[in-house]
Amino acid sequence: MKRSVSLLFLLFIAQSLLATEKETIKSTLSEVTVYTNGAQIHRKANFTVKPGITELIIEGVSPNIDPKSLQVKAFGNVVLIDSKYDAYYPKPVKVELNGLPLKIRNDISQLKDSMDQVGFDVKEIQDEIDVLTMTKNILSNNGAVRGQGKVNDSIQLLKQTLDYYQVKMNELNKKIQVLNARKKGKEARLSKMNVRLQELMNYQSSNTPIENKGPIHRLLITLQAKETVTGKLAISYLASGASWVPTYDLRADIETGKVNLTYKATISQSTGEKWDDVRLTLSTNDPYQNKTKPELHPWYVDYLNLYGNMNGRLNSVSIAEKPAVAYFKDNRDDEKKEGADTQEVYIANGQQSYEFTTMIERVLSAEYKIDLPYTIEADGQEHMVLVRNVDLAASYNYYTVPKLDPGVYLMAEIVKLDELQLVPAQANIFFDGTYVGETYLDPSSNSDTLRLSLGKDPNILVKRILLKKDSKDQIIGSERERSFAYEISMKNLKGTKIQLIVEDQIPLTTNGAIKIENTDTGKANYDKSTGKLTWKINLDPKEAKKVTYGFKLKHPKEQNVQVN
Repeated sequence: MKRSVSLLFLLFIAQSLLATEKETIKSTLSEVTVYTNGAQIHRKANFTVKPGITELIIEGVSPNIDPKSLQVKAFGNVVLIDSKYDAYYPKPVKVELNGLPLKIRNDISQLKDSMDQVGFDVKEIQDEIDVLTMTKNILSNNGAVRGQGKVNDSIQLLKQTLDYYQVKMNELNKKIQVLNARKKGKEARLSKMNVRLQELMNYQSSNTPIENKGPIHRLLITLQAKETVTGKLAISYLASGASWVPTYDLRADIETGKVNLTYKATISQSTGEKWDDVRLTLSTNDPYQNKTKPELHPWYVDYLNLYGNMNGRLNSVSIAEKPAVAYFKDNRDDEKKEGADTQEVYIANGQQSYEFTTMIERVLSAEYKIDLPYTIEADGQEHMVLVRNVDLAASYNYYTVPKLDPGVYLMAEIVKLDELQLVPAQANIFFDGTYVGETYLDPSSNSDTLRLSLGKDPNILVKRILLKKDSKDQIIGSERERSFAYEISMKNLKGTKIQLIVEDQIPLTTNGAIKIENTDTGKANYDKSTGKLTWKINLDPKEAKKVTYGFKLKHPKEQNVQVN
């Protein structure tokens, strides 16, 4: 008997030692990495635990957290046993109906009666929808509609059946749509009445209604220690509801021969937690994007029967396969400054915020680490952050394609754009301080050269004409032979020397019966694969020049070949 009592006493002591203590601790947001879709949120916290097992509770995390992405590191002489996300629902306070004032009890009784009546209305509407849905099913499964029976022997009878089916189905669908709208309105009203009922039920004699508390989003971190330990936690997790979109400003300066690129990011977040005075990192990665390599499966080809009309059938082959403005704080003087509508962000000593950005190249993405603390509310509003500002070497040339447009366009060409690790986005173009338009900057394209059109220059004149005296049309045997000759004239009215790049073309054909002979390229660079002709013409101030080119076309005389 004494041994049994001693054993029970030891078991009680062991259970007491192994009992898990629970403690709620505070954490602070330290850093946020914003992806093109989602954000990696970093938190830090301090703790002190007693010997044994302790469950630390951290509240206020994002409700959009991806539990699978949770990572926790514990620093100190402890063992990290478990970490998980939890949505805790506090128990509602039960209110006795007898303790409510008479007026509130009467309001509750009347509200319940109204809710019963609206509930009956919803049930009645649903019954009508069910009847109409059943009618549609009967109509669709009718043998006449499905082409069964005598109706298949008469085109007229089949046409009447299909016309009736179309009219009746449209009529039924419209009725169901109207009923669904009525039902939705009734259900919305019922939902509001239910919220009001809960408010009345929670009414206290002090006239202070109880606030309905939603779930508390929290992290549960279990630690084990042999002694009293003080340490730190580093926590990170992925949350949806955040994104950033790049935009660019390209400012061309022909005098310096450069193009200034201003790289901006528009950030918005509705993660459910305020980013208060945290440092941001912008990443071009998308953690939600598919990371699995696609696999090929056998590709089968078979005949497919397509009905072309009521009386015939066509056989074919089927191929199938299975700006609210963000503010930041400069920790050196602890002053908060606000950005302005000029979309520039400044601090007191005149530096610009992009000077605090460091680009980090990853294997599969690029990151821009901004060494300034920002505050961004979880309200879904857009906030502008200046990421980078760089001068790019550019070459400026004049282009004209007189076959399509006699205008002369000034183009800025930027090379090695892929080295900047940019994200495809819209770019605003400015020239001589004036907005001239926008373009789509896509560094992922095969070309490493970006061409910006800066507009037409009216001081360079270009004209293209057909030289009729050198163009002939004659019949030789069974063939028709036509020759074409063109002249392109250009004149520089500017006070400076320019280089003008002129583009035209000689036609191509894939028809073996048509022959095209290049008779004169006018000393242009001729690309036989595309038929493109390119001249690089140097024009002194007030100088005029001309170039000519021609080609010959042969084809059977009974065929018409159009040449524009």
